[in-house]
Amino acid sequence: MMKNSNGVHYNPTKKKKVLFILGATATGKSRLSIDIATHFPAQIINSDKIQVYKGFDIVTNKMHESQRRGVPHHLLGFISNPDADFTVHEFCHYVETTINDITQHGCIPIITGGSNSYIKALVEDSDINFRSKYDCCFLWVDVSLPVLFEYIGRRVDQMVEDGLVEEIREMFKPGADYSRGIRRAIGIPELEKYFLVEKKLNEDLGGDYKEALLRVAIEETKINTCKLVFRQLEKIHRMKNELSWEMHRIETTAVIEKYGKERTEELWNKLVLKPSLEIMDRFLKRD
Repeated sequence: MMKNSNGVHYNPTKKKKVLFILGATATGKSRLSIDIATHFPAQIINSDKIQVYKGFDIVTNKMHESQRRGVPHHLLGFISNPDADFTVHEFCHYVETTINDITQHGCIPIITGGSNSYIKALVEDSDINFRSKYDCCFLWVDVSLPVLFEYIGRRVDQMVEDGLVEEIREMFKPGADYSRGIRRAIGIPELEKYFLVEKKLNEDLGGDYKEALLRVAIEETKINTCKLVFRQLEKIHRMKNELSWEMHRIETTAVIEKYGKERTEELWNKLVLKPSLEIMDRFLKRD
């Protein structure tokens, strides 16, 4: 039996513990991962294939460094070429290397992000044999769809207010390939028509038309984000039902519904964080 830097005992001969936090976009995965990592010795590995790119923090919805509360994050904003592809094979290689580094320091890896096809490949690939090496726990952060879709609309509006359009304008390139690199991020292809018109029309002559195009682009961003939610949930249900992954479902609907109102923090701690910490505690104690 050994101790890590926080004085927590662990057995290096047993399977290494790995926590996965799954869920659709905007359900609270990032916040929960940080909260858990402040209660247990843990570090976070990003599994969002868009957040691996450097910069463009608004469009990729990265948590600001001040929100990470000193918790080390890996595979986050480390690819500087916006047109580079980050393949499933590369993801799996980086994750295994990072897990080894994290566990050698006596910490628990928390893998979180919305790219469920990457997570499925990591866990199920017969060449990796992930489950033979690691003891896995899966938390599924879930929100009722009507509440989530309304929240996504408000969140996109907030992103626009925070400078989404200006951030995307800086990287706009007519005729760019939107099937690769960071340009796959929702919001970037949707704004292409607006930027093309913006370059051609004088403000006095085309102001109303440009404004209308911008509103359409923002609405398309909201719609396509909701479509992404369906795809993400479809993959989670497949992993749960067809692949028999044992998932602990954490309901965050009540918190998301009251986001920005009173008692949100209290609700989060009671309905989300407390049960998650209890699950994590049982997971770490089991042989």
